[in-house]
Amino acid sequence: MSKRTHRGSDFRDFLKEQGILGEVEARALKQAMSLQISRLLDEKSVTKAEMAARMKTSRAAVDRLLDASNSSLTLNTLGKAARALGRKVKIELVPA
Repeated sequence: MSKRTHRGSDFRDFLKEQGILGEVEARALKQAMSLQISRLLDEKSVTKAEMAARMKTSRAAVDRLLDASNSSLTLNTLGKAARALGRKVKIELVPA
């Protein structure tokens, strides 16, 4: 069996060429955050209404937080959500 070598650019290069790499990465990050928060809600048996009360916000705001297709998320909202679930936010800058 011969070892295949990678030819051409990778998917990140393609997205960059299309001018959408930043948008795609932001959506992926928001999806990951939404999924993680949703799992914590289930794990801790916290309803959306309880989460909203803990965050001192509306149920609609919690729905937006959990909506993986809505990429708008502020650090303030993320911090409130984390604290409401007994967590903290850790952000790290890594090489591009």
